[in-house]
Amino acid sequence: MNLARRTLIGIPYLWLLLLFLVPFGIIFKISLSDYAVSIPPYTPTLDLSEGWQGIRGFFAALDWENYVFLTEDDLYWRAYLSSLKIAVISTFLTLLVGYPIAYGMAKSAPEWRPMLMMLVILPFWTSFLIRVYAWIGILSNEGYLNQLLLWTGIISDPLQIMNTPTAVYIGIVYTYLPFMILPIYATLERMDDSLLEAAEDLGCSRLSAFWIITLPLSRSGIIAGSFLVFIPALGEFVIPSLLGGSSTLMIGKVLWEEFFSNRDWPVASAVAIILLLILVIPIILFQKNQEKNQEADA
Repeated sequence: MNLARRTLIGIPYLWLLLLFLVPFGIIFKISLSDYAVSIPPYTPTLDLSEGWQGIRGFFAALDWENYVFLTEDDLYWRAYLSSLKIAVISTFLTLLVGYPIAYGMAKSAPEWRPMLMMLVILPFWTSFLIRVYAWIGILSNEGYLNQLLLWTGIISDPLQIMNTPTAVYIGIVYTYLPFMILPIYATLERMDDSLLEAAEDLGCSRLSAFWIITLPLSRSGIIAGSFLVFIPALGEFVIPSLLGGSSTLMIGKVLWEEFFSNRDWPVASAVAIILLLILVIPIILFQKNQEKNQEADA
């Protein structure tokens, strides 16, 4: 029984070791390397045939020059700040859209909830890339949105939405909306409706009861949904590349260009390491929030 328990506990740690710690160590090592026109495009590389002398020379050749370079070039810190701003605004907009939907689902008749849940999850049945490409046909100058607005006479000239931050916000909100709805819905569904009835019996209006009881009790779902949207949105690459164009600066695009266009793997690895360190903070906060929720449910 003891061996079975250790095996069960060891599987997640083995998964973490193989799929996170080992890749992290490789990327961190590359970030301390120097650019080279070779395969792989960085130096030094570890050659065990030279024994301990080769190992000592390998570690002696590693340096922090790439991290110093990131502080000297304003492109990178502007990309980090721009990504933070877009992620925060997108998370807020997703919350504004997602909370009323989750609230409506939780207050609907029980027989309707499975169908509403399926409608929320339904977009995941389609490829993420296809869904983002579909927005190009909607938001472009000749897209369906501009055609509808021109046909109704609301506008006289097509709106320039594509290749702007607005298109990026629309794409992120649409893509990550289920991640906001589901945690909030799960929290609201478990809420005891008798609390609202008691508040109304004590003279509270429905709006007052919502602000005093419903909103505070759904805070855990709001926090969980916000983290689930903010964390992937911060490093998003596909949406800003397809909908934002060259005018949208995000660290995910910079990371892609350094890896695949410039083939500067050491600098790209340094960018990735700093991005990961930035993401560690919300990830830790998210885990602490989940632990509090589990303790409250216990």
